[in-house]
Amino acid sequence: MKEIVVLSGKGGTGKTSITASLAVLAGTDAIVADCDVDAANMHLLMQPDFAVSSEFYSGVLAEIDQSVCTQCGICSAKCRFDAIPFVNNKYVVNPLACEGCGYCQKVCPVGAISLLDRKSGHLYISKTKVGSTMVHARLDIAAENSGKLVAKVKSEAQLQANNQSKAFVIVDGSPGIGCPVVSSLSGANYVVLVTEPTVSGLHDLERIYGVIKRFRIKAGCIINKHDINPQKTEEILEFLKSEGIVHLASIPYDIAFTESMTQAQTIVETNSSVKNTLIETWSRIKTEISKIN
Repeated sequence: MKEIVVLSGKGGTGKTSITASLAVLAGTDAIVADCDVDAANMHLLMQPDFAVSSEFYSGVLAEIDQSVCTQCGICSAKCRFDAIPFVNNKYVVNPLACEGCGYCQKVCPVGAISLLDRKSGHLYISKTKVGSTMVHARLDIAAENSGKLVAKVKSEAQLQANNQSKAFVIVDGSPGIGCPVVSSLSGANYVVLVTEPTVSGLHDLERIYGVIKRFRIKAGCIINKHDINPQKTEEILEFLKSEGIVHLASIPYDIAFTESMTQAQTIVETNSSVKNTLIETWSRIKTEISKIN
């Protein structure tokens, strides 16, 4: 089983649209994992059935036992996050502001505060519209530890791939270079970078590849909307050559991308000329992966 992680240094490059297209082309040969848990949207294109759902717990949340609390106000005064306001004649914990540091519990003179395991989101295992298994998740509003939820999604996807003897795990990673991205790279065999020919596109491509190099993972790159700025496209090609990154494909701007998304379809489910480009790209990716031991 080979794990392919699709990343972009910034949002808006078409990463998820391309990942979903690759997942459709792979069909039942792949397990699909959406590791963009902070802003998950791959389900809009893959149409999973959300068949299995489980709660994800990570971190802790303070809770005040009102029957014990003497309303001394020490916890509120000491909380650096202003998470314990005085509401309706009692001190309460604001779950959106609480960071779970536990200091309020330590300073409470009567032991009225406890730390409870915090529900941070949900994990789902689904069947997609093409019959493949998809592992995906949703992080709760203001919840922490997105990296841990990404790790949970990946471990479950790998388990499903092993149990079902699948050839690939295709992972849609988060944009940027933060903790969720680092978590999604763990255990990956190949990275597909998606960029666009803009100043920020090239800058963030350089940043994300700097992270990938530390993991010593082979990478290829897709330049999306390559024809909107030929000069920047050439600069990106020069960067790819200098770093030994495989140029997988250059995709032209096509309104069909947007039109297909409004119909909850990937571009490879349409008659767009881009479809053939992505079919060839998926074949190229498999060829590159076959070279990895």
